[in-house]
Amino acid sequence: MMLSKKIELSQLTARELTGTDYGPIDRLRAKFPLLRITLRGDMISLAGDDRNIARFERMFGQLEQYFDRYGHISPEVIDQIFDTIDPSAIVRAAAPRGFEEGDAVILPDNDKDVIVYGNGGIVVKARTPGQRQLVKAYSSSDLIFVTGPAGSGKTYTAIALAVRALRNKEVKKIILTRPAVEAGEKLGFLPGDMKEKLDPYLQPLYDALFDMIPHKKLSQLIEEGIIQIAPLAFMRGRTLSNAFVILDEAQNTTLSQLKMFLTRMGGSAKFVVTGDATQIDLGPMQESGLLHTIGLLSGIKEIAHVQMSGRDIVRHPLVKSIVSAFANDNK
Repeated sequence: MMLSKKIELSQLTARELTGTDYGPIDRLRAKFPLLRITLRGDMISLAGDDRNIARFERMFGQLEQYFDRYGHISPEVIDQIFDTIDPSAIVRAAAPRGFEEGDAVILPDNDKDVIVYGNGGIVVKARTPGQRQLVKAYSSSDLIFVTGPAGSGKTYTAIALAVRALRNKEVKKIILTRPAVEAGEKLGFLPGDMKEKLDPYLQPLYDALFDMIPHKKLSQLIEEGIIQIAPLAFMRGRTLSNAFVILDEAQNTTLSQLKMFLTRMGGSAKFVVTGDATQIDLGPMQESGLLHTIGLLSGIKEIAHVQMSGRDIVRHPLVKSIVSAFANDNK
């Protein structure tokens, strides 16, 4: 009996299934010669017998899980999923949150060392002592201050932890914020509407997310409010619960602003505050509240402070020399 079924592409986008030559969708058709498989927009249409349709749905679900976790698919991944007869041939692990117990989860080598898999196979892992300390602090502290020089991966590592927490359903949303321009956030002189004024100052946060979440999926998450990116002033009056919240460039906040931000913390929230005390852009009459706040809260054991250094810099090798030269000039 001929049946038909439609599958909406929730995580695996149509762009990932089509290629310039022999794309993934053609590979799937070759695996199921008795099914008519049609891709239109974000919908796959299947026509064939019920057993083949059920088998395709089950294996395609595993392919979507892989893509959602690692941000890419390859011919080898398709072959491993769709050609596997013996379930034990697929690496099985205790199912992460977001996976059903018993689901097959294909894990690359040294998966335990990876924070998150990004787009196109990008592997985001803690690569330096300071970054590893931040990952460790995340497991034991709900509020973490991370200070250190430019290029040490403070924000990037924190965002990777946030993306992982969202994927694993540890939090319901990600909120990223930073002070725009100066702590006073005077944007009136800039051209354009509010979004156009703010975007240049929030772009580094977008850049990190673009590495870790497929663009279409990221746009959907932002539209739904699951990922929010906003200037610090927009945090006033809110209670941030069930969220992973990152305050970036916190050296450019005053003491009162930082107090305002920290007191937004709601239930089941994770807060990470990043900053570089050597790059304070506040006016001459304003004092950064970052180091004062860290000292003020240092006696609270549930709060962690990760201090990164020049050895954690992961940008161009010259950046380490530049940071060191400026540090010595200030002595």
